[in-house]
Amino acid sequence: MSKIWNGDRDTSFLEWLRELRWDDHRYYHHSRINQSLHLFSACSFVTAGVLIATGHAAIAALLGWIVGMSSRQIGHFFFEPRGYDEANGATDEYKEAVKVGYNIRRKIVLMSIWALSPLVLLARPDGFGMFRPHTDFKSFVDNTAVLWIWIGIAGALFRTVQLFFVRDVQTGLAWLTKIATDPLHDIYLYHKAPLALLKGELIAPASHRQQEAPQA
Repeated sequence: MSKIWNGDRDTSFLEWLRELRWDDHRYYHHSRINQSLHLFSACSFVTAGVLIATGHAAIAALLGWIVGMSSRQIGHFFFEPRGYDEANGATDEYKEAVKVGYNIRRKIVLMSIWALSPLVLLARPDGFGMFRPHTDFKSFVDNTAVLWIWIGIAGALFRTVQLFFVRDVQTGLAWLTKIATDPLHDIYLYHKAPLALLKGELIAPASHRQQEAPQA
C-alpha cells in the first residue's frame, strides 16, 4: 500500500506526487489501448494549452473536452480491466475506494455535468448572468466552450478543496499538481504504447509496470 495511505506524514511533497502518479499508473493503466488513448488525449491537452496561450480559448475548450477528455475516459470505461488486479493484489472495489482523484463514479458525475451543460445555455442563453446571450450557432458554441473551461477548473478545484478536508492540504495540492502536469507526464510514460499495441500486446506486462515504480 502506498505511503499516502499508511499514515506517513513525513513524506515530502515530491514523493507524494510520485506516489500519486505511481498508484494511478499501476492501478488504472494496464491496457495498452488505454495507454495509447491517454497518449492521444495528452497530445490534445498540450495542443489545447498552446491554443489558449495564443488566444484561441474556445477552440481549446472544444478540443480539450470533446477530444482530450472523451478519449481519455473511453480508455478507462471500455478497455481497462475491472476485475481482480493480479499484478497488484487488489480488487477493483479497493482501488475505487482509495482513488485520490476522480474514480469511476465521480467521473460519471463530472462527465454528465459536462454533457448536459449546453442544455443550460439553451434554457438560459445568458447562463444566469454569466454570458452575453447567444444570437446564433457560433456564439452558442463560444459560450458553451467558455462554460466547459469553467467546469474543468471548477472540477479540479472542488476535488482539491475536498481533499484538504478528507485527507490533508498536501494531498490536495499534490493531486492538483498531478492533474496539471498529467499531459506531459503521460506523453513521457506512454509514448511507446502504440508500438507495443501494434505488436499485439494488449496488456502491459506486470514486470514492465513494476520497473516504472518511483524510487524512494
